Amino acid sequence: MTDAAWTRATARIADTTMHLSRAGSGRPLLVLHHDIGTPDRLAFYDALAARFDVLVPHHPGWGGSERPGWMRSVRDVAAMYQWLLAELGLKEVSLLGLGFGGWIAAEMASLAPAAFHRLVLVGAMGIKPPEGDILDQAIVSYLAYPQAGFHDPAAFTRIYGDVSTDQLEAWDIAREMCFRIAWKPYMYSQTLPHLLGGVRAPALVVWGDDDRIVPVSAGHAYAKALSNARFETIRACGHFVDMEQPEALARLVTEFVAAN
Repeated sequence: MTDAAWTRATARIADTTMHLSRAGSGRPLLVLHHDIGTPDRLAFYDALAARFDVLVPHHPGWGGSERPGWMRSVRDVAAMYQWLLAELGLKEVSLLGLGFGGWIAAEMASLAPAAFHRLVLVGAMGIKPPEGDILDQAIVSYLAYPQAGFHDPAAFTRIYGDVSTDQLEAWDIAREMCFRIAWKPYMYSQTLPHLLGGVRAPALVVWGDDDRIVPVSAGHAYAKALSNARFETIRACGHFVDMEQPEALARLVTEFVAAN
């Protein structure tokens, strides 16, 4: 994987300044990050930018984006991203949602069933797992929650190293935002499963085989709810597939999104 040339910009959406990183060229691919936020640079993002026009915004309230005091639901975030894409004049966009970002991507697709080229959901929240429960981050520490998302502890260390106070603070803010917009019920929508059947975009649902944050049964529920979806598992991998197995995930995503 080669380093991509990333630019950073802001956009004013719904009276909120949103941070946006962008690199590459080709088909537009909107990447929506996890509930814990995202590092500025990931090998996974670079791999995608070798083939696509990759956009990685910070969710409103996360990272470099302002927190809108009025925002109360994940569907609000989805509507803001629809607005962002309109503001940028992008069409035939593919959506790639990671964990919590997968929930947002699924909401976007349900709101505009024919608008997107491809939909990729990786360990997505948003649907109540038929078996098991989504890990409640309120009952574990700021550090234990992201650690639980990795199959191999060395992979966590590779990404985060000796966790800084700034990083712990960022995870604290991210957690508060999750509680603000995704608390009751926790991390899933009661309506979304009924709205996904209209999505016209072919979908790829990907799960790590050792996801201890979102049970794999939720992935199978997504694949069943979507009218045109395939399910893939990545071995020796936890919830944060993009950080733990970037090459394997990038291969799957690139092949799927590049298809006509």
